[in-house]
Amino acid sequence: MGKHYKVLIIGGGTAGIMTAGQLLKKDRTLNIGIIEPGDTHYYQPAWTLVGAGAYDFEKTARPMADIMPKGVTWIKDKATGFDTVNNKVSTATKGDIAYDYLVVAPGLAYDFSLVPGLGEAMDKGVVCSNYTNPKHTWNVIKNFKGGTALFTQPTTPIKCGGAPQKIMYLAENHFRKTEVDKKTDIIFATGGTVIFGVKEIAKTLMEVVDRKDINLRFHHKLVAVDAEKQIAWYEMGKDITAGGCVVISSGQADELELDESFQYNYKDVEITRDGNRYGIHYDMLHTAPPSVAPKFVRESSLVNDAGWLNVDHQTMQHNLYPNIFGLGDVAALPTAKTGAAIRKQVPIVVDNLFKLINNKEANNKSYNGYSSCPLVTDYGKMVLAEFDYKNNFIPDPKLKRMLVFNSNKEHWRLWMLKKYGLPYLYWNKMMKGKNV
Repeated sequence: MGKHYKVLIIGGGTAGIMTAGQLLKKDRTLNIGIIEPGDTHYYQPAWTLVGAGAYDFEKTARPMADIMPKGVTWIKDKATGFDTVNNKVSTATKGDIAYDYLVVAPGLAYDFSLVPGLGEAMDKGVVCSNYTNPKHTWNVIKNFKGGTALFTQPTTPIKCGGAPQKIMYLAENHFRKTEVDKKTDIIFATGGTVIFGVKEIAKTLMEVVDRKDINLRFHHKLVAVDAEKQIAWYEMGKDITAGGCVVISSGQADELELDESFQYNYKDVEITRDGNRYGIHYDMLHTAPPSVAPKFVRESSLVNDAGWLNVDHQTMQHNLYPNIFGLGDVAALPTAKTGAAIRKQVPIVVDNLFKLINNKEANNKSYNGYSSCPLVTDYGKMVLAEFDYKNNFIPDPKLKRMLVFNSNKEHWRLWMLKKYGLPYLYWNKMMKGKNV
């Protein structure tokens, strides 16, 4: 028989550690357990900079033992399932662990089977991802000699939806510095319909795309990767023939009327047709891995139809089990999966947990979907997208203290925030249970 905890937390990532820290700030005597198998805690937002050679990978890692809040029991094991009737979580080696209240925050998992060929290709040769091995990304960018540089992403939800384009902007900057840009076509192929969902930010990013001469391809659903032939295969997210405009061409672009809802700033790169699929030949490929909830969550009664943790969008309380909360990347919240979102989610979950512990209703419904995406656009430049569930642009008033009055515009002070300010805030405030 395993132990019993007042509050049991699954996951020693940003959400789990912050929740435990803030609970203990309110009540040092609270009996809290954290189930977490990993030895190392990573500050993943800096991996964008690692992939561009602008940050040291080793500095993004800290031992998990140093991050665990004092007063918490670290259960170094993997959670494997839920018994919601008896309020227990099963683990790989330590048996069942009982709880009064459960916080599910294990993050997400990668499922390469969703894009056949990608798993075998990933982090080898010219295929890279800042999500899995940012040091390899930097090697690929550094050694790129020209051709088609393809940046893409799967159609699943991913961590930090802006990350697949941030590395592209930095890579272009590097290509320009090394003069590889003269013999390079940069393509951003996405399943989406716009460069970014927040209007004010999209406007700035389109200016960046123009400046960097990037070809945008929308409605592109990544379905397979052929590493041997260096082809990324796509299916179209809408009818190609709509409007009679040409979308994909291997003829003269200037003789054709191009559909700008599909393509922007057309580049005539090598493509291959195969039935309703078409492949873009690449000389380097950067992508995000297809992402899903971890298997033990996905196969439980805790998920919605899409396979993510079924929680209330305002309170983060589970929709079926009132003594369970979920937050962070695993939660079925229609906003970007970022550490910044977690920063706003944690205090609300903590408040609601204390309400339940004190026999009150978990009625703090104040989470508005806040998330933020620091969009690095060049070495030394950044735009800060802060937004809510409705994609309203909601910049933090505190930015004015940094003399940043338009965070939807590129600014060097925002780059300094990304490179120095946010990591400091993360390790010294967020991880220490301080509400920032």
